[in-house]
Amino acid sequence: MTFVRAVGALARCLVITAALIARRRLHQPADHVGDLLHFADGSSARVYRETVVGRHTIVDPAVLVVEFQLRWVRGRGHTAFRAESLLNTVLFAGFPGFVSKLWLAHDEHAVYRGFYQWDGAGWATEYVRALWWVLSLVSVRGSIHYAVVPGLWRDDVLRDPRVLDVAGGGGLEWWRLVSVEPRGALAS
Repeated sequence: MTFVRAVGALARCLVITAALIARRRLHQPADHVGDLLHFADGSSARVYRETVVGRHTIVDPAVLVVEFQLRWVRGRGHTAFRAESLLNTVLFAGFPGFVSKLWLAHDEHAVYRGFYQWDGAGWATEYVRALWWVLSLVSVRGSIHYAVVPGLWRDDVLRDPRVLDVAGGGGLEWWRLVSVEPRGALAS
């Protein structure tokens, strides 16, 4: 996607997100906040926010996982980024096909992830191609990656990550979820 197309897509997204907010169709449930997600590469990250848009029935489910490492963010800067990141909602919630996002805090390698549900793998890919331009301004070069897995529901993956085996690979992919520790698991 060209820079000009990306800017246009992001501008449309901003307008649509504003309308979603005005109509109270954008929500932040706490169902998964605090859950610890473990990935096949040995890393893990905690969900610090969830964003959901109220919408129609999903006809073409797809899971999207995005990762990136921020430039210049260290120590307390991660706390500041997590607070500021709420403003970044305008960069994704209005894209066609967006359903939900789990925001993951940085992992052991200072890498952030987003774990999304989309209605349409093609829409998820278009979103990432537009987002790439913004992320490249603030991310370590070469740290932006994504995986789109068509035909899966995010919540099914969270309940049983083995459903990702249909996606192939089976190796130590950074995006492959292997287990979830619900937030209350440590208290038990």
